[in-house]
Amino acid sequence: MTTARLPLFPLNAVLFPGLVLPLNVFEERYRAMMRELLKIDEDEPRRFVVVAIRDGRETAPTATGMPDTAATAPPVERAPADGFGPDPIQTFHRVGCVADAAKIRERADGSYEVLATGTTRVRLLSVDASGPFLTAEVEDLPENPGAEEDDTPTDEAGALAEGVLRAFRSYQKRLAGASERSLTTGADLPDDPSVVSYLVAAAAVLDVPTKQRLLQAPDTATRLREELALLRKETAVIRHLPSLPAADLTRDPTHPN
Repeated sequence: MTTARLPLFPLNAVLFPGLVLPLNVFEERYRAMMRELLKIDEDEPRRFVVVAIRDGRETAPTATGMPDTAATAPPVERAPADGFGPDPIQTFHRVGCVADAAKIRERADGSYEVLATGTTRVRLLSVDASGPFLTAEVEDLPENPGAEEDDTPTDEAGALAEGVLRAFRSYQKRLAGASERSLTTGADLPDDPSVVSYLVAAAAVLDVPTKQRLLQAPDTATRLREELALLRKETAVIRHLPSLPAADLTRDPTHPN
C-alpha cells in the first residue's frame, strides 16, 4: 500500500471521490493549512485529507459552502487538536478522502475561499498534532468493482449501477415533489459504476454515519447494493408522507466543521 503524510481537515460531513467541496476557511489552524498548500506550485496537486468527525461535536468557524460575504469575526486561536480529544484519531472515522484544492483564494480579512475536489479514498494510520495544523499518515484504499469467489471481476457492479440509477430517478422525483425543488435529472447521471455509487451516496439525503458507511464499503458492488436498498426504503417512506418539512436541513450544510 502507498502511504503519505498530508494535512488533515476534519468536517461534520463526508467527501466522496469526484465530488466538489467548497469551503470557507476562517479558523487560524486551517488558515495555516491553506498557507502551506499555497506554497505548492499551482500546476501540482494541493492535497489534503477530508475526514468525517465521528461524534460530530467539534464546532469551529470553518464551514462548507461559500457565502456571498465573508465572515467579519476575527479568527479563533485554537491548537491543532482542540475539540478533538486527547487522542484525535479516535474522534475521526478511519476512512477519508483526499481532496485537491484547485482554487484557494485569500480574502482581505485573511480568511480563504477554497474549492476542492475529492480524488481517492484513504485510511488514516496516525494523526500528528505537533505542527500548526493536523496532519495524518494515510494509505491508499483502492476502489474495486467487486468480484466473485474466485476473485474474477464480474458484471455485477454494472448491473447494480443500472438498478441504482433507476431507483435514484424514482427517489429524485419523490423527493423533488415533497420538497418542491427540482433535483439532478437522469440525463446528468454517469454510467461508470464507481462514479454512480459515489454520486448517489453524495446526493441522497442521508445522515453522516450512513454516508460514511457507503464511503468505506469494501467495493463498488457492495456500495451499490446498499444504496439500492436505501433508495427503495427512502422512496417508500417519502411516498407515504404528505410532505417533508425542512428537508433542506438534511441536505445542506447547516453547521460549521
